[in-house]
Amino acid sequence: MGGNGHSHGVGSHAGGRHRWRLAVSFAMVGSFFVVELVYGLLSGSLALLSDAGHMAADVVALGAALVATRIATRPDTTGRRTYGSYRAEVFASLLSVLLMLGVSVYVVAEAIGRIGGDAEVDSGPMLVVGVLGLAVNVAALLLLRSGASESLNVKGAYLEVVADTAGSVGVILAGGLVAATGQPLWDTLVALAIGAFVAVRAVALGREVFAVLGQHVPTGMDQAAVADDLAAVGGVKDVHDLHLWTLTSGMNVATAHLVTADRADSHAVLDEARDLLRDRHGVAHATLQVEPAEHTGCERVGW
Repeated sequence: MGGNGHSHGVGSHAGGRHRWRLAVSFAMVGSFFVVELVYGLLSGSLALLSDAGHMAADVVALGAALVATRIATRPDTTGRRTYGSYRAEVFASLLSVLLMLGVSVYVVAEAIGRIGGDAEVDSGPMLVVGVLGLAVNVAALLLLRSGASESLNVKGAYLEVVADTAGSVGVILAGGLVAATGQPLWDTLVALAIGAFVAVRAVALGREVFAVLGQHVPTGMDQAAVADDLAAVGGVKDVHDLHLWTLTSGMNVATAHLVTADRADSHAVLDEARDLLRDRHGVAHATLQVEPAEHTGCERVGW
């Protein structure tokens, strides 16, 4: 049995490297949420309140992401978490999905309930707070953008802020339309659009989260191609029980049994197979079992 030795500290962990970005974004969004909620209540704007609700989800999601990165980079002292606590980040991303869907359902329900009503909306505060909210969200987006491509956890927070940025644009649009036409219906219609947009983003992120939790083959990786490459390693006659999955963002894992030819150098096989998986397929941790051709009793499982 062999594998590559490695250490997953903060420096090698995608979420840990970008934790400061989450912290700064959390402070900015959390501070502005209070402002938006107060003025949403004062103005009577559903679009502004819906954006405040989504910003509250941002605050929770960013907070959960921060906690998750701390947990993920903490060494295991129990001896029970053999893969560490890296999956905490994936569960934080799942929380982001649930919050986004919850806010979307609430906004749509409220908007439908207002259709045909005579709600009064003050467009002045909508425009001012919408512009300020857009500035805060754009700043948070710039902070989180680079980390979103490396960490599913950061990506969940990033998509939350993307949706909230769209919400701020919607608030500005609704405020302008209400001011120009005097019709509060525009506030309701924009709120509906915000809710639908948030739901679509949540579903897309949810699919990625469940692919990780379901231990699917990592995105962009071809299991058949990996098996063929391993079979082409010098001294390998057959490859079976190959499993590929993602532990957390940036950490792909593999296990495989390699059947070797007579007189094959098992050390050389292990080294070449390990390097191939790491360098060609981006597998951070590989556990490889080398079996001589005459070895019997290695039953192939059905999963």
